[in-house]
Amino acid sequence: MNRGILFLSLLGFLPLVIPTCPVPCKCTTTIIDCTSKDLTVANLPVAFRPSAEIIHLGYNRLTSIPNGLFDNLKSLQVVYLQGNPWECTCDILYLRSWLQWQQNRTLYRDVRCSSPSHLQHRVIAYLTEDEVNSTCQYWYCSLALLSQLCLFILLFLQGILVIFIIVYLQKFRRMTAEARSTTRELHQQVDPWVSSSRNPYDND
Repeated sequence: MNRGILFLSLLGFLPLVIPTCPVPCKCTTTIIDCTSKDLTVANLPVAFRPSAEIIHLGYNRLTSIPNGLFDNLKSLQVVYLQGNPWECTCDILYLRSWLQWQQNRTLYRDVRCSSPSHLQHRVIAYLTEDEVNSTCQYWYCSLALLSQLCLFILLFLQGILVIFIIVYLQKFRRMTAEARSTTRELHQQVDPWVSSSRNPYDND
């Protein structure tokens, strides 16, 4: 009875221990084949099994690769990426960076830009960062500029707030010191009056 329960429990944990093959790809222990599956960035698998050594992503409709997709695949040796309509805009920066870290870039000479027109047919691994950044859409650059402006305004307001707090604390300390001084003077004025009012009784 206990063995049966243990067996069922192990079956329940199997999906966590053995990653399944991402749909609609075909898989072996070390190879994931997603060739010609009409994949786009939207329906690309969000993760691959850690044991993958070879991944086939060729001849799909991929325009970029999501950030970090290959970063945790320690056994990965090669990814076949040819035959995709790569858009060499800001979204291609991750793929470009990953390709540049590969020891044998010659394997990726077929991974070329399909757009924009002035970068068409260029090998992605050899693009400069300035070339890619120059393709960023105007709204993207404006958003970045707006973010920097908002950050500057926020820091400016924080600086004003800090200055206001410091000035207020100094003023509060000054008022406190004046109040103590006034209280001390009042005590000094009251003490002689109390002493003189008590003298007649002392004579008796």
